[in-house]
Amino acid sequence: MNILYSIQATGNGHISRAMELLPYLEKFGKIDIFLSGANSTLSLDAPITYRSKGLSLYYTCEGSLNYWKMMRNISPLRIRKEVQDLPVEKYDLVINDFECITSLACARKKVPSVNFGHQASFLSDKTPRPEKMNKTGEWILKNYARASQYIGLHFECYDDFIFSPVIKEDILQATPRNDGHITVYLPSYCDNQLTRFLQPLKDHRFQVFSKDAKERKTEGHITFIPVNKHDFNESLISCHGIVCGAGFETPAEALHLKKKMIAIPIKGQYEQQCNAAALEKIGIRTLDKLDDDFTDNFNNWVNDPETPSVSYQYSTEAIVNMLMYRCTNLQYELEIPYPDLVFN
Repeated sequence: MNILYSIQATGNGHISRAMELLPYLEKFGKIDIFLSGANSTLSLDAPITYRSKGLSLYYTCEGSLNYWKMMRNISPLRIRKEVQDLPVEKYDLVINDFECITSLACARKKVPSVNFGHQASFLSDKTPRPEKMNKTGEWILKNYARASQYIGLHFECYDDFIFSPVIKEDILQATPRNDGHITVYLPSYCDNQLTRFLQPLKDHRFQVFSKDAKERKTEGHITFIPVNKHDFNESLISCHGIVCGAGFETPAEALHLKKKMIAIPIKGQYEQQCNAAALEKIGIRTLDKLDDDFTDNFNNWVNDPETPSVSYQYSTEAIVNMLMYRCTNLQYELEIPYPDLVFN
């Protein structure tokens, strides 16, 4: 079987998930990868067959989307050519992790595809939304990567086509501990802004994963670390708590490890506002932004003994098996859950 796996590379979550899925997908056939986007800091440890700048998200230094930079990097002629040239018709299965060019190519050439990933979960009205829904945001979530079938991933299984998050093997196998530091991963803020809000909290040690840092450096009680998989996993496994965006993969891993968490959605990114609403239902503290109230909010949070968590039902292998079972004509016995495929 020839499989095209299209991966969105705006941010690191899609790439992180892909690296976990690929070993299991490869059991079903030959995988060609289309990597689309230009602002991730993680590299994909696999051969890339097709590469595109895609439609990337960019951020200001103050926690919001940089709309001007996003618009400046859109090239309709380039996108049109890539849609025409991407040979989706030669594949037996097209798996699309919220990637627009692949979706358009499949629509143009009438090739079936499956939208597989977190954003697919928003096809269900049962998936949590903020109190004030955004019509434009809703339209983007439902139309940016349209497909023939949808299989979603979310913090909880809100509908019959939504399954558990894909948790990295390093996290699954880890024994959580508390070395006392606070992990910070807020890529929509620059180091200067983060320093301003963390500097007053001198009783706490912070490990900040920085899009700006080229090497590890410590300034008082704040250590800035370039984003990389090994160091981030170790920091998360051993932290007292984490302050992060309201993305999907990092909060899911923090929930699995039963870590305290503050989630701050990126301003203007509707998906993160929806995730924040879901996290609030679980009992996670969320903030609209970093502001002058952060010190009080942080101190209240760090001294709160409550640590909400979620137990995920399905392993990565089980999720891939369900994906292949639902989206191909492969005939094999699939009993879910298998004892050796499911973790509690």
